[in-house]
Amino acid sequence: MKVAVVGATGLVGNVMLNVLEERNFPVTELIPVASERSIGKLISFKDKDFPVVSMQDAIDMKPNMALFSAGGGTSLEWAPKFADAGITVIDNSSAWRMDRTKQLVVPEINADALTTNDKIIANPNCSTIQMVVALAPLHKTYKIKRIVVSTYQSITGTGVKAVRQLENEMAGVQGEMAYPYPIHQNAIPHCDVFEENGYTKEEMKLVRETQKILNDNTIAVTATAVRIPTAGGHSEAVNVEFENDYDLKDVRRLLNDAPGVIVQDNIDVNTYPMPIYANGKDDVFVGRLRRDGSQPNSLNMWIVSDNLRKGAATNTVQIAEYLLSKHLI
Repeated sequence: MKVAVVGATGLVGNVMLNVLEERNFPVTELIPVASERSIGKLISFKDKDFPVVSMQDAIDMKPNMALFSAGGGTSLEWAPKFADAGITVIDNSSAWRMDRTKQLVVPEINADALTTNDKIIANPNCSTIQMVVALAPLHKTYKIKRIVVSTYQSITGTGVKAVRQLENEMAGVQGEMAYPYPIHQNAIPHCDVFEENGYTKEEMKLVRETQKILNDNTIAVTATAVRIPTAGGHSEAVNVEFENDYDLKDVRRLLNDAPGVIVQDNIDVNTYPMPIYANGKDDVFVGRLRRDGSQPNSLNMWIVSDNLRKGAATNTVQIAEYLLSKHLI
Protein backbone atom coordinates (compact mmCIF):
# COMPACT_ATOMS: atom_id res chain seq x y z
CA MET A 1 0.00 0.00 0.00
CA LYS A 2 1.84 3.07 -1.30
CA VAL A 3 0.41 6.27 0.17
CA ALA A 4 1.22 9.81 -0.93
CA VAL A 5 0.64 12.63 1.56
CA VAL A 6 0.41 15.89 -0.35
CA GLY A 7 1.25 18.82 1.91
CA ALA A 8 3.24 16.58 4.23
CA THR A 9 5.23 19.45 5.75
CA GLY A 10 2.15 21.51 6.69
CA LEU A 11 0.20 21.61 9.93
CA VAL A 12 -2.54 19.18 8.84
CA GLY A 13 -0.09 17.06 6.82
CA ASN A 14 2.02 16.50 9.91
CA VAL A 15 -1.03 15.42 11.92
CA MET A 16 -2.07 13.16 9.03
CA LEU A 17 1.25 11.34 9.25
CA ASN A 18 0.80 10.92 13.01
CA VAL A 19 -2.74 9.57 12.56
CA LEU A 20 -1.64 7.09 9.88
CA GLU A 21 1.01 5.81 12.28
CA GLU A 22 -1.21 5.77 15.36
CA ARG A 23 -3.99 3.87 13.60
CA ASN A 24 -1.45 1.47 12.08
CA PHE A 25 -2.67 2.14 8.55
CA PRO A 26 -0.94 -0.44 6.33
CA VAL A 27 1.52 1.90 4.60
CA THR A 28 4.28 -0.06 2.90
CA GLU A 29 5.80 3.02 1.27
CA LEU A 30 5.20 6.64 2.20
CA ILE A 31 5.49 9.28 -0.51
CA PRO A 32 5.65 12.72 1.13
CA VAL A 33 4.86 15.57 -1.26
CA ALA A 34 5.32 19.28 -0.67
CA SER A 35 6.26 22.52 -2.39
CA GLU A 36 9.41 22.87 -4.47
CA ARG A 37 11.36 24.42 -1.58
CA SER A 38 10.82 21.30 0.55
CA ILE A 39 11.89 18.71 -2.04
CA GLY A 40 14.58 16.46 -0.60
CA LYS A 41 13.67 17.18 2.99
CA LEU A 42 13.38 13.97 5.03
CA ILE A 43 10.08 13.06 6.68
CA SER A 44 10.18 10.50 9.50
CA PHE A 45 7.45 7.86 9.50
CA LYS A 46 7.46 4.60 11.47
CA ASP A 47 11.17 4.95 12.26
CA LYS A 48 12.10 5.43 8.61
CA ASP A 49 13.00 8.54 6.66
CA PHE A 50 11.33 9.33 3.35
CA PRO A 51 12.41 12.21 1.09
CA VAL A 52 9.89 14.82 0.01
CA VAL A 53 9.21 14.61 -3.74
CA SER A 54 7.45 16.77 -6.32
CA MET A 55 3.87 16.31 -7.50
CA GLN A 56 4.85 14.76 -10.80
CA ASP A 57 7.41 12.45 -9.19
CA ALA A 58 4.70 11.29 -6.78
CA ILE A 59 2.36 10.46 -9.68
CA ASP A 60 5.17 8.60 -11.44
CA MET A 61 5.72 6.51 -8.28
CA LYS A 62 2.12 5.26 -8.67
CA PRO A 63 0.75 5.32 -5.11
CA ASN A 64 -2.52 3.55 -4.39
CA MET A 65 -3.93 6.66 -2.79
CA ALA A 66 -3.03 10.29 -2.21
CA LEU A 67 -4.15 12.21 0.86
CA PHE A 68 -4.24 15.90 -0.05
CA SER A 69 -3.87 18.80 2.37
CA ALA A 70 -2.24 21.47 0.28
CA GLY A 71 -4.90 24.09 -0.44
CA GLY A 72 -7.70 24.46 -2.95
CA GLY A 73 -5.65 25.77 -5.87
CA THR A 74 -3.17 22.93 -5.63
CA SER A 75 -5.95 20.40 -5.40
CA LEU A 76 -7.83 21.80 -8.40
CA GLU A 77 -4.67 21.55 -10.49
CA TRP A 78 -3.22 18.24 -9.31
CA ALA A 79 -6.00 16.02 -7.93
CA PRO A 80 -7.35 15.28 -11.44
CA LYS A 81 -3.84 14.37 -12.61
CA PHE A 82 -3.49 11.86 -9.77
CA ALA A 83 -6.98 10.53 -10.47
CA ASP A 84 -6.24 10.17 -14.19
CA ALA A 85 -3.27 8.01 -13.22
CA GLY A 86 -5.64 5.67 -11.32
CA ILE A 87 -4.74 7.04 -7.89
CA THR A 88 -7.57 7.58 -5.40
CA VAL A 89 -7.44 11.09 -3.96
CA ILE A 90 -8.93 12.09 -0.60
CA ASP A 91 -8.85 15.87 -0.56
CA ASN A 92 -8.94 18.03 2.54
CA SER A 93 -9.41 21.38 0.78
CA SER A 94 -12.65 23.10 -0.21
CA ALA A 95 -11.95 22.56 -3.92
CA TRP A 96 -14.27 19.60 -4.58
CA ARG A 97 -16.75 19.66 -1.70
CA MET A 98 -19.68 21.15 -3.55
CA ASP A 99 -18.90 19.48 -6.89
CA ARG A 100 -22.00 17.42 -7.70
CA THR A 101 -19.84 14.66 -9.18
CA LYS A 102 -17.81 14.23 -5.95
CA GLN A 103 -18.78 12.57 -2.70
CA LEU A 104 -18.45 14.66 0.49
CA VAL A 105 -17.80 12.08 3.17
CA VAL A 106 -17.96 11.73 6.93
CA PRO A 107 -17.49 7.96 7.41
CA GLU A 108 -19.90 7.66 10.35
CA ILE A 109 -22.66 9.12 8.18
CA ASN A 110 -22.35 8.46 4.45
CA ALA A 111 -19.27 6.38 3.56
CA ASP A 112 -21.58 3.76 2.08
CA ALA A 113 -22.10 6.09 -0.91
CA LEU A 114 -18.51 5.46 -2.06
CA THR A 115 -17.72 3.21 -5.02
CA THR A 116 -14.65 2.25 -7.02
CA ASN A 117 -15.55 5.06 -9.44
CA ASP A 118 -14.89 7.74 -6.82
CA LYS A 119 -11.33 8.79 -7.59
CA ILE A 120 -11.54 12.22 -5.96
CA ILE A 121 -13.28 12.17 -2.57
CA ALA A 122 -13.88 15.40 -0.65
CA ASN A 123 -13.21 15.77 3.06
CA PRO A 124 -15.64 18.30 4.62
CA ASN A 125 -14.74 21.46 6.48
CA CYS A 126 -13.59 20.94 10.07
CA SER A 127 -16.46 22.84 11.70
CA THR A 128 -19.00 21.00 9.55
CA ILE A 129 -17.62 17.54 10.38
CA GLN A 130 -17.97 17.82 14.14
CA MET A 131 -21.46 19.31 13.89
CA VAL A 132 -22.90 16.69 11.54
CA VAL A 133 -21.34 13.77 13.46
CA ALA A 134 -23.40 14.88 16.45
CA LEU A 135 -26.53 15.84 14.52
CA ALA A 136 -26.85 12.91 12.08
CA PRO A 137 -28.40 10.45 14.58
CA LEU A 138 -30.83 13.13 15.78
CA HIS A 139 -31.81 14.01 12.21
CA LYS A 140 -32.67 10.37 11.52
CA THR A 141 -34.99 10.23 14.50
CA TYR A 142 -36.53 13.70 14.75
CA LYS A 143 -35.79 15.33 11.33
CA ILE A 144 -33.94 18.61 11.58
CA LYS A 145 -35.83 21.67 10.42
CA ARG A 146 -33.37 24.45 11.26
CA ILE A 147 -29.86 24.88 12.72
CA VAL A 148 -28.44 28.05 14.26
CA VAL A 149 -24.72 27.64 14.95
CA SER A 150 -22.05 29.92 16.36
CA THR A 151 -18.49 28.63 16.16
CA TYR A 152 -15.50 29.44 18.36
CA GLN A 153 -12.62 28.31 16.19
CA SER A 154 -9.01 27.53 17.00
CA ILE A 155 -6.17 29.46 15.38
CA THR A 156 -4.80 26.13 14.13
CA GLY A 157 -7.61 26.15 11.59
CA THR A 158 -5.81 29.03 9.88
CA GLY A 159 -2.39 27.35 9.91
CA VAL A 160 1.16 27.80 11.13
CA LYS A 161 1.17 31.55 10.42
CA ALA A 162 -1.70 32.08 12.87
CA VAL A 163 -0.03 29.96 15.54
CA ARG A 164 3.08 32.13 15.21
CA GLN A 165 0.99 35.30 15.42
CA LEU A 166 -0.53 34.23 18.71
CA GLU A 167 2.81 33.10 20.12
CA ASN A 168 4.42 36.41 19.11
CA GLU A 169 1.62 38.46 20.63
CA MET A 170 1.77 36.51 23.89
CA ALA A 171 5.53 37.14 24.01
CA GLY A 172 5.18 40.81 23.09
CA VAL A 173 7.05 40.31 19.81
CA GLN A 174 6.19 42.05 16.54
CA GLY A 175 5.78 39.58 13.69
CA GLU A 176 3.86 38.51 10.61
CA MET A 177 0.07 38.76 10.95
CA ALA A 178 -2.28 36.01 9.83
CA TYR A 179 -5.32 38.08 10.83
CA PRO A 180 -6.21 41.74 10.27
CA TYR A 181 -6.25 42.26 14.05
CA PRO A 182 -4.46 40.87 17.11
CA ILE A 183 -5.83 37.48 18.16
CA HIS A 184 -4.37 37.37 21.70
CA GLN A 185 -7.08 38.27 24.23
CA ASN A 186 -9.45 38.83 21.32
CA ALA A 187 -12.30 37.24 19.35
CA ILE A 188 -12.51 37.95 15.62
CA PRO A 189 -15.92 37.34 13.94
CA HIS A 190 -14.24 36.73 10.60
CA CYS A 191 -13.24 33.24 9.41
CA ASP A 192 -12.21 33.09 5.74
CA VAL A 193 -13.30 35.76 3.22
CA PHE A 194 -16.65 37.53 3.09
CA GLU A 195 -19.13 36.60 0.38
CA GLU A 196 -21.61 38.99 -1.29
CA ASN A 197 -24.36 38.02 1.16
CA GLY A 198 -22.33 39.31 4.14
CA TYR A 199 -21.50 35.83 5.43
CA THR A 200 -17.98 34.41 5.34
CA LYS A 201 -17.05 31.35 3.30
CA GLU A 202 -16.60 29.45 6.56
CA GLU A 203 -20.17 30.24 7.56
CA MET A 204 -21.55 29.25 4.17
CA LYS A 205 -19.59 25.98 4.26
CA LEU A 206 -21.62 25.05 7.34
CA VAL A 207 -24.79 25.72 5.37
CA ARG A 208 -23.98 23.99 2.10
CA GLU A 209 -21.92 21.07 3.38
CA THR A 210 -24.42 20.14 6.11
CA GLN A 211 -27.19 19.85 3.54
CA LYS A 212 -25.03 17.76 1.21
CA ILE A 213 -23.70 15.37 3.86
CA LEU A 214 -27.13 14.81 5.43
CA ASN A 215 -28.64 14.63 1.93
CA ASP A 216 -31.40 17.07 2.80
CA ASN A 217 -31.59 20.51 1.19
CA THR A 218 -34.66 21.40 3.26
CA ILE A 219 -32.53 21.88 6.39
CA ALA A 220 -32.20 25.61 7.06
CA VAL A 221 -28.80 26.58 8.47
CA THR A 222 -27.51 29.95 9.62
CA ALA A 223 -24.02 30.41 11.04
CA THR A 224 -21.65 32.87 12.69
CA ALA A 225 -17.98 31.83 12.73
CA VAL A 226 -15.58 33.39 15.24
CA ARG A 227 -11.82 32.95 15.61
CA ILE A 228 -10.59 32.78 19.23
CA PRO A 229 -7.09 32.42 20.74
CA THR A 230 -7.21 28.68 21.47
CA ALA A 231 -5.16 25.91 19.90
CA GLY A 232 -6.90 22.74 21.02
CA GLY A 233 -9.95 22.55 18.80
CA HIS A 234 -13.16 24.15 17.60
CA SER A 235 -16.23 24.71 19.78
CA GLU A 236 -19.79 25.25 18.58
CA ALA A 237 -22.97 26.47 20.22
CA VAL A 238 -25.73 24.77 18.23
CA ASN A 239 -29.47 25.34 18.41
CA VAL A 240 -31.48 22.71 16.53
CA GLU A 241 -35.18 22.86 15.69
CA PHE A 242 -36.74 19.50 14.83
CA GLU A 243 -39.89 18.68 12.90
CA ASN A 244 -40.88 16.32 15.73
CA ASP A 245 -40.68 16.65 19.48
CA TYR A 246 -38.04 14.78 21.44
CA ASP A 247 -37.31 13.40 24.87
CA LEU A 248 -34.02 14.60 26.35
CA LYS A 249 -33.24 11.14 27.73
CA ASP A 250 -33.66 9.68 24.25
CA VAL A 251 -31.40 12.38 22.80
CA ARG A 252 -28.67 11.42 25.28
CA ARG A 253 -29.14 7.75 24.44
CA LEU A 254 -28.91 8.40 20.69
CA LEU A 255 -25.74 10.44 21.15
CA ASN A 256 -24.20 7.88 23.51
CA ASP A 257 -24.80 5.20 20.89
CA ALA A 258 -23.53 7.29 17.97
CA PRO A 259 -20.12 6.27 16.56
CA GLY A 260 -17.43 8.86 17.18
CA VAL A 261 -19.44 10.80 19.78
CA ILE A 262 -18.67 11.13 23.48
CA VAL A 263 -21.30 12.75 25.69
CA GLN A 264 -19.88 14.96 28.47
CA ASP A 265 -22.95 16.40 30.12
CA ASN A 266 -23.11 16.52 33.90
CA ILE A 267 -23.54 20.07 35.14
CA ASP A 268 -23.68 18.85 38.78
CA VAL A 269 -19.92 18.31 38.61
CA ASN A 270 -19.17 20.88 35.87
CA THR A 271 -18.63 18.29 33.15
CA TYR A 272 -18.93 19.65 29.62
CA PRO A 273 -16.77 19.61 26.49
CA MET A 274 -13.81 21.99 26.20
CA PRO A 275 -11.07 22.26 23.57
CA ILE A 276 -8.35 21.80 26.17
CA TYR A 277 -9.61 18.23 26.67
CA ALA A 278 -10.47 17.53 23.01
CA ASN A 279 -6.94 18.41 21.92
CA GLY A 280 -5.18 15.36 20.44
CA LYS A 281 -8.31 13.19 20.47
CA ASP A 282 -10.34 11.85 17.53
CA ASP A 283 -13.84 12.03 19.01
CA VAL A 284 -16.59 14.62 18.86
CA PHE A 285 -17.59 15.73 22.36
CA VAL A 286 -21.15 16.85 23.09
CA GLY A 287 -22.63 18.46 26.18
CA ARG A 288 -24.79 21.27 27.65
CA LEU A 289 -27.81 19.40 26.30
CA ARG A 290 -30.96 21.31 27.19
CA ARG A 291 -34.37 22.09 25.83
CA ASP A 292 -34.84 25.50 24.20
CA GLY A 293 -37.78 26.98 26.10
CA SER A 294 -38.28 29.78 23.59
CA GLN A 295 -39.75 27.64 20.81
CA PRO A 296 -41.14 24.11 20.32
CA ASN A 297 -39.10 21.01 19.42
CA SER A 298 -35.78 22.82 19.85
CA LEU A 299 -32.54 21.72 21.49
CA ASN A 300 -29.38 23.53 22.59
CA MET A 301 -26.05 21.73 22.57
CA TRP A 302 -22.32 22.42 22.77
CA ILE A 303 -20.01 20.51 20.41
CA VAL A 304 -16.21 20.38 20.59
CA SER A 305 -13.61 18.52 18.55
CA ASP A 306 -9.93 18.74 17.59
CA ASN A 307 -10.10 20.48 14.23
CA LEU A 308 -6.76 19.10 13.02
CA ARG A 309 -7.74 15.52 13.82
CA LYS A 310 -11.43 14.61 13.37
CA GLY A 311 -11.89 17.92 11.59
CA ALA A 312 -9.21 17.08 9.03
CA ALA A 313 -6.55 14.36 9.30
CA THR A 314 -8.49 11.65 11.15
CA ASN A 315 -11.57 11.96 8.96
CA THR A 316 -9.31 11.63 5.89
CA VAL A 317 -7.64 8.49 7.23
CA GLN A 318 -11.01 7.04 8.25
CA ILE A 319 -12.19 7.44 4.65
CA ALA A 320 -9.06 5.61 3.51
CA GLU A 321 -9.72 2.84 6.05
CA TYR A 322 -13.27 2.44 4.76
CA LEU A 323 -12.07 2.19 1.17
CA LEU A 324 -9.68 -0.59 2.17
CA SER A 325 -12.23 -2.45 4.28
CA LYS A 326 -14.71 -2.52 1.37
CA HIS A 327 -12.03 -3.38 -1.23
CA LEU A 328 -12.72 -0.15 -3.09
CA ILE A 329 -9.05 0.48 -3.67
